[in-house]
This record gives sequence, C-alpha cells and structure tokens, in this order.
Amino acid sequence: MTHRGSLSERSETKRVERAQRVETGSDSETVRAVAAVDLGATSGRVMIGRVGPDTLDLELVSRFPNGPVEREDGLHWDFDALYAHVLEGLAEAVRREPAIESIGIDSWAVDYGLLRDGELLAQPFHYRDERTARGVAEVHEIAPFEELYQRNGLQFLPFNTLYQYRVEERMKDADTALLIPDLIAYLLTGASVAERTNASTTGLLGVRSGEWDAPLAERLGIEPALLPALVDPGTVIGTLRPELAERISKELPVIAVGSHDTASAVVAVPLSSHDSAYISCGTWGLVGVELAEPVLTDAAREANFTHELGVDGRYRFLHNVTGLWLLSETVRAWEAEDGATIDLPELLDAAASVTGEIALFDANDSSLSAPGDMPARIAAVLDAQGSSVPQDRPAFARTIVESIAAAFADAVQTAADLSGREVDSIHLVGGGSLNRLLCQATADRAGLPVLAGPVEATALGNVLVQGRARGGAPATLEELRALVARTHEPMRFDPR
Repeated sequence: MTHRGSLSERSETKRVERAQRVETGSDSETVRAVAAVDLGATSGRVMIGRVGPDTLDLELVSRFPNGPVEREDGLHWDFDALYAHVLEGLAEAVRREPAIESIGIDSWAVDYGLLRDGELLAQPFHYRDERTARGVAEVHEIAPFEELYQRNGLQFLPFNTLYQYRVEERMKDADTALLIPDLIAYLLTGASVAERTNASTTGLLGVRSGEWDAPLAERLGIEPALLPALVDPGTVIGTLRPELAERISKELPVIAVGSHDTASAVVAVPLSSHDSAYISCGTWGLVGVELAEPVLTDAAREANFTHELGVDGRYRFLHNVTGLWLLSETVRAWEAEDGATIDLPELLDAAASVTGEIALFDANDSSLSAPGDMPARIAAVLDAQGSSVPQDRPAFARTIVESIAAAFADAVQTAADLSGREVDSIHLVGGGSLNRLLCQATADRAGLPVLAGPVEATALGNVLVQGRARGGAPATLEELRALVARTHEPMRFDPR
C-alpha cells in the first residue's frame, strides 16, 4: 500500500523531491497547484493539490471541527465559524504555495443557506434536525414518493432538501437558496450558482433532464426563482472578491468541482473494470455503481437506490448505508464514560481477534440515526431481535464493523441485480479504507475482492476536476482514474 505515514509527511517529502528535480533540471513534467476545500459533516480541511502527467498529491494545510449546534429553533451548523476556517486555510495555502491557480469546494449534500439581498438570513439548519419529519408528510401528501422517484430518481431520505424547503419558515423572506458549497462560493466571489451534482441531491432536479423541475417546486410551495442557474463541474464560478483576494494574497478563480463530496470521491475511484462497484466510506457509506442511464424501475425504488449526478453526466446509482458513524458515535460515548481517549487502532486490532459467533444488526435501523448513546441504542436493537449483546468493547466493536460490512455487501449485490452488472470487485475509498477489519469483512461477506484506497478520494477528485479545468490533468474520467491508480496503489483484500 503506497499511503504510509501521515499525509503532511508524505506531501512534504514529495515537495522536497520535486524541488530537487527542478534544481537539477530533471523535472520534465509540468505540475499545477490548486486549493481544495473539503467539508465533511464532522470536520473540514483545506488542502493544496498538485497534479501533473504522473503526479497527484495532497498537502494538508488546515483541519477544523464541524458539527451540529443546538439553538432555540433547532439543530444548526455553525456556518460563520466554518467559513472563517475556510478563509484562514486558503490564506495559509497561498502562503505555502504561491503557485496555486484556483479554488474548488466540496461538502456534504442537502443542506443550504438562505439569502436576501446578499445577506445570510440565518445559520443553516443541520440535516438531522427533527423538523424534516413534518416536511416528509407534507410533501408526500402533495406528490407521492412513487411520483417523486420518476421525477428526481432519488432514494427516500427524510432530510432531502425538498422536505427541508417545505417546512423552512424563512423561505418567504429569501430571494436565493444556495447549497453549502455554492454558498461558500458565493461569499468568495459574489456569484450565485448551483453546481449540478449537488443540486441533484435536492429532489428538485429532473433525473433525465438535469434541470430544475419548476412545476414540482411550485406544487410544493417553493418559488422556482429561489433556485439559481445550474453549472457543471469545471465551470469557473467567478474570481475572489477584491477584499478577499487581498486577504488571501492572490486573485484566484473559484472553479465548480463535483461539489457533492461523493461526486468528487467517485472521480478519484480507480475503477479496475467497467463492472467494479464502489463504496465511499466515511460517516456514511455510499455504495453503488456508475451508470450512463438511470434505472427508474419499481424494484430500484423499492430498494431505495438513488440516482445522483456525477461528473461528466454519469449517474451515481447508489444506496446510502450508515457507515463509520456507528463506530465513531460508540467510541465517543465510551470516551465520555471513561474521561479518556480510546486508541481506535488498538480497539480494532482487539476486535479482529474476537472469535465465535458475531451478532449482526441492521446498520440502517432508524433508531441509530441521531446523535446520542449509541452503545445503548445498538444494544436495544440487538436485544429486540433476540441476539445476545456483546459484553466487552472489542466484541461490541466487531459486531458494529461486521454489521456495516454486511450492509455494504447487501447493497453491492442489490446494485448488481438492479443494474444488470456482473460486479467483479469493490473499490472502497475514503476514511473507511484505513479500517482493515472493515475492508476484510466486506470482502468476506460480499465474496469479492476489495481494493482499498485512496483515503483522500474526495479531495483528490476535487483537485482532478480543477486540474483538468486549468489544462493540467487528462480530459476523460477514465484517464483521470488511471492517474489515480498510478499514484495511489490500492491495498487488496481477497475474500476468505
């Protein structure tokens, strides 16, 4: 496996080696630098990406926390703090690498900010806020899910944006609604756009047309004028506002990437064949295959498979599986109980040594979706189904990992059945690719080889789309993925 050592250590080593090649005149390739803003549901990063004919690497500039904040009217994001971290990270990135040519932003999906006359009306709601349940009931009374699926191709998730919009009290006061990466791009440039891959997660984009479904929005009481012009990945959104260019010390364009983080991650999946499946694994596990045409069948709807748009017009035909959220929330509860930090690699090593029958539970059980005492909730699910609850932490962690792996394997098989693909391998990217126990368990339960890595697939996909737009990376997705495969060799786990 090529990604050993810390990300910053590897990046610094590569930077020194590249500088030495330049000094000796042996660097025959042109390497371009860009800044990638990569925002997740628990943390965000700003990274420097460097891309060339045989170069693709990342340098971590800053990492900062992100998470829900309980306010009087519900669960929100601390967006002001998030944006401040982004600006600080960009300024530091340019200080470290003055050759940076552009900025790209990706984030989690579905959440949004509302503007009036260019001003943010309130801190954006968090997708786990309880108000979405009322939105689901009201939307489905107007447009049943069967109809919605034919229009937008999306699996049912109670926090999809159209359900949030339906119960958003400030909609009547707004003149623009922007998803999180588009909101940050607006604050940076003053240009209001909706990047298409992320717009496809709202439920208001036509699955076949790739355009806003204005008639559906009007039926749901959502003013279509709130929805900005759509752009594709690779489009220059605008340049930094003068005061921000001065703060960051460089006038830079902001380029639309696959602004839904999974869209960026899938760009950087080094698919080994046309029939490979992928799992982008972090807080969530996004499990599916890449298609050229949607599969809008009753079976796909009943299996709750979604059609989110990918870069270059591809469809990410996938299912959301609860991912490492279950393990991280469990560890967080144990740490609160102990008043001390738990060594996760040590816990997973101990979990791998557990023998005997492993109890499994449904990783997608709705009772496990909200923050809280996760060990108690999982124990309750196991108890309700008549399974014994593991009494020590390694066995409990093993049950969690095996349950996630079983859900992954089931979703891969369903994706194959629904799409008619003979899946021959699984590429697992993102933070979950570092979890050897999860990778092996997924291979065992799916009966297919798992190719793990790259870890930083989302940021790499962000960098690749920017690099291509700047003329510094290959033109096709297949060529971009070949570059990933050359520079980030995956680790293989064969089923036992």
